[in-house]
Amino acid sequence: MTAQLLLRRSLLRRLPLRRILCLLPVALVVVVAVRHRDVLAEGIGRLASAEWPWLLAATGATCLTWVAAAVTRQGAVVDRLPGLRLLVTQFAAGAANHLLPTGLGASAVNLRFMTVCGLSPARSSAALALYLLAESVARVGLLAALLITFPDALRLGPLLPAGVWGPLLTAAGATAAVAAVLLVCVRRLRAVVSSFLRTALGEARSVHARPSRALALWGGSLAFPVLQASGLVLVGLALGLQVPPAHIALAYLAATVAVALVPTPGGLGSVEAALVVALVAVGGPVTVATAVVLAYRIITVWLPLLPGALTLGALVRWKII
Repeated sequence: MTAQLLLRRSLLRRLPLRRILCLLPVALVVVVAVRHRDVLAEGIGRLASAEWPWLLAATGATCLTWVAAAVTRQGAVVDRLPGLRLLVTQFAAGAANHLLPTGLGASAVNLRFMTVCGLSPARSSAALALYLLAESVARVGLLAALLITFPDALRLGPLLPAGVWGPLLTAAGATAAVAAVLLVCVRRLRAVVSSFLRTALGEARSVHARPSRALALWGGSLAFPVLQASGLVLVGLALGLQVPPAHIALAYLAATVAVALVPTPGGLGSVEAALVVALVAVGGPVTVATAVVLAYRIITVWLPLLPGALTLGALVRWKII
């Protein structure tokens, strides 16, 4: 009888917490939407005057980004992950990524998903690191290729003011110095980092020993930013932005790389500003560039945000994450 009472009390204590975790993403969506209500209203107004076939194509490209993310994450691990649950998790992770500081939401969701699927925390972390590395290399590589192909398309002055390099280099140097000192002085931290690196290198070798996994990892990593940039190109066509598609793609990649280190939820605010500046830097009028960016963010962020948050809550409730 005592054991049954203890079990019942334990279940009662757990139930409110799980309900809170299920409802928390929706509450965060409401908070974010209220804070950005002016941008949201203006973006919806811009969509009303756009050509709908191009907008539908942009929506399709946005949906395909979740497929690309799922393919890349499968490519980062040797183990077979459940395909449908992996895809749904990427949709939910996208919402989490817009509600928490840059990258933390999606990383937390995917770490939890891989752990539930049976991977150890060390292997899950190694797979996440490999995914982030591959996606970053692909994004920067595409940007470099476009800059080489169209060297005069982007005026870097407005995007990266002259005085920005000093603080950036100083911050990077200080961070590297602090990390080096900590590794030298703290034995336990050094042991943890060494263990993680061994696990990560082992996972990377295992993945690249299987051609299908390597193809999924790098193919998905390339497809993801290409699809994102394609969405912006299609919205530009819908709103009559008189800029060549390749230059719009270049502007998108430059802007997203420039704001990668800005600790705002999903880049809300910082991404919009950087995209407008980048589109102007490749020759777009300010008013049209602003309209394109607002419409693009409505499609890629705001429309999926509430369904993604509801999906995230459901995945928590069903213990998939």
